[in-house]
Amino acid sequence: MLLILKAIILAIVEGLTEFVPVSSTGHLILVSDIINFKGTYANLFNVVIQLGAILAVVVVYWDKLFNSVKDIFAPDRRGLRFWINIVVACIPAVIFGFSLDDYIDEYLFNPVTVAIGLVIGGILMIIIENKYRRRSRTKNIYDMKLRQSLFVGMFQCLALWPGMSRSASTIMGGWIAGLSPVVAAEFSFFLAIPVMVGASGLKLVKSGFVMTNIEFIALIVGFVGAFLVSLVVIEKFIKFLQKKPMRIFAIYRIFIGVILLVLAIFKIITI
Repeated sequence: MLLILKAIILAIVEGLTEFVPVSSTGHLILVSDIINFKGTYANLFNVVIQLGAILAVVVVYWDKLFNSVKDIFAPDRRGLRFWINIVVACIPAVIFGFSLDDYIDEYLFNPVTVAIGLVIGGILMIIIENKYRRRSRTKNIYDMKLRQSLFVGMFQCLALWPGMSRSASTIMGGWIAGLSPVVAAEFSFFLAIPVMVGASGLKLVKSGFVMTNIEFIALIVGFVGAFLVSLVVIEKFIKFLQKKPMRIFAIYRIFIGVILLVLAIFKIITI
């Protein structure tokens, strides 16, 4: 039952943090360290709950995703442009992610590197939001240009450093590229589908893990929990972005990151 409890805790953490700019991977690393949830099974579990979060995006945006597929052959080809933009934005992450995956897992998955990512990402969020948020020109996701999607995809590579946050990186890239806050967030959500499914699939193939019955049950609990929490968070986050700046998330990131670095300096936590 202790494993099930850990699964519930981590599923909630994943659902709360996957689509807001605070780094779900960073939080999973930190919480896993606190509750002593490590090893091959833990890595597999984290992959599975991320897939639960991705399913929430598909459910929330099902109509828009379905219409984008249907509109691939529409006269204005807007559906085709939408999916080409997604593919183009994925290219940098595919190149760098596949090349650096093993290195990142071995050397960067620890509380100190997460803390550094949280602080740097928080500072960048404040600077970029203050300069670019109100300069948005693209207010419809179907109007995005290829250069915008490529720029967002390049910025997404910042999230390869744990603690930076894929959501924060893509939204910041979207602001600089001229996307409105809502369009930047929605494109970030859609971009998460192929990127995270691909990354999760790679880790699943590498895991080769044989599990017990209780471990399998914990996976199901984690998947469902992350899915349900993500459903709520996605809708709330979009409503938040329509009215308020993301500075509160940046401040939170910097606060948590500084605390972790102080703890590391005094050797309360270690690399």
